[in-house]
Amino acid sequence: MAKDRENAPAKPVQTDVAMKLNWEVPMEGGCACGAVTYCFDVPPMIVHCCHCRWCQRETGSAFVINALIETSKLAVTGAVETIATPSQSGKGQIVIRCPRCKIALWSHYAGGGPKVAFVRVGTMGDPAACPPDVHIFTGSKLPWIKLPKDAKAFPKFYPDPSQVWTVAARARYTAAKASG
Repeated sequence: MAKDRENAPAKPVQTDVAMKLNWEVPMEGGCACGAVTYCFDVPPMIVHCCHCRWCQRETGSAFVINALIETSKLAVTGAVETIATPSQSGKGQIVIRCPRCKIALWSHYAGGGPKVAFVRVGTMGDPAACPPDVHIFTGSKLPWIKLPKDAKAFPKFYPDPSQVWTVAARARYTAAKASG
């Protein structure tokens, strides 16, 4: 998996949210050493690009890109470990990692709980397939990061999900959280 990804040509990035309905599924990903792989057969509900200082610190990067998927839709091969870490909200997050190479594969945040996985787009076999739908916490965005002119961006978290989520995605999120 890791070697395949390094040699795979990137697919053209489709930035129009409506085009994501035509994504090729299943989507696959995994850790760097190949001990853990995952697959999901639905497009993400939404893709966040978070520029908060906490995400910058945790990833060692300027931002993190997370694709929100119902946890029940993730088919995982290999053992994973969970690590509780603090978050800016004070409610913490649970990070799911490969126990061997320690790559963070996805997280669970307090709002979505264990039913919603925030999959790290960089761990996907084709990260170009998941451009951000929205940029959040741009108030702490590093000054040399330039967003596209038409990007949906919020200085903190977006105040109203209907501004960025489709009706279908909001229905999936609500159903995931209500599932037993």
